[in-house]
Amino acid sequence: MGIENELTIKRFIEIRRDLGYTQAEFARILGIPNTTADIERGRTKLSGKVVVELLKQFKVNPLWLFGDSKNQHLNYSGTSVIPKVVTVDSSENDNMVLVNAKAAAGYPQNIQDTSWYKQLPAFDLPLPEFRNATYRGFQVEGDSMLPNLQPGEWVLAKAVEGLDDLNPNKMYVVVLHDAVLVKKIEKLPGNSKILLISLNEIYPPYEIEAEQIQELWQVSSKITFGVDATTEKGLLRQLQESMEELKNQLGK
Repeated sequence: MGIENELTIKRFIEIRRDLGYTQAEFARILGIPNTTADIERGRTKLSGKVVVELLKQFKVNPLWLFGDSKNQHLNYSGTSVIPKVVTVDSSENDNMVLVNAKAAAGYPQNIQDTSWYKQLPAFDLPLPEFRNATYRGFQVEGDSMLPNLQPGEWVLAKAVEGLDDLNPNKMYVVVLHDAVLVKKIEKLPGNSKILLISLNEIYPPYEIEAEQIQELWQVSSKITFGVDATTEKGLLRQLQESMEELKNQLGK
């Protein structure tokens, strides 16, 4: 069995053939040594760097590539809430960027600046679902989502492709032009307005225009750390310990 998902391989091959490139030509364009043959045979993992190039050069939707979307290409003509940047580490491997409360203040303004993301801590999970553009970590700030989310906790959130995919029973990380919020969401009639809802009843719901949303991430899980994880090093240390434990369990 190959180390890459069969659907991802199939779609990678589809892109190359649709563009009319040979394996050697496509490899040269994407910065891959020799040819794309090993990727297409499932022997080599599709690296984050390749996903970045597919997004940058051909507007290929990373969510489509990994089987989470039916739309092959990004569409910027309407309200697009999918990730604007695919992130990789210094070795060009997939990673999951963590946006802490301090970084969240600058996230909306730097949402398409690839160099800005390099200053943020990141880690990887040994599971195919947690791929570069599919998940991102955000730190919860404030008490608007009590009792479900405590201030300072972290949520791991999955990228959402469009507003049609909203679930009223889920929580979302909503990236606006001037803020990053965690809320429940309800679409209002007409598809032009969105209702943001806090779980803490002291905060009333409020409306925003759909076009104010830059990115949308559906919260799938949360991480709670002890007091020794208040620093970035402490956070990464506990993440690493958790990942090593998970890898050992998978190995067994």
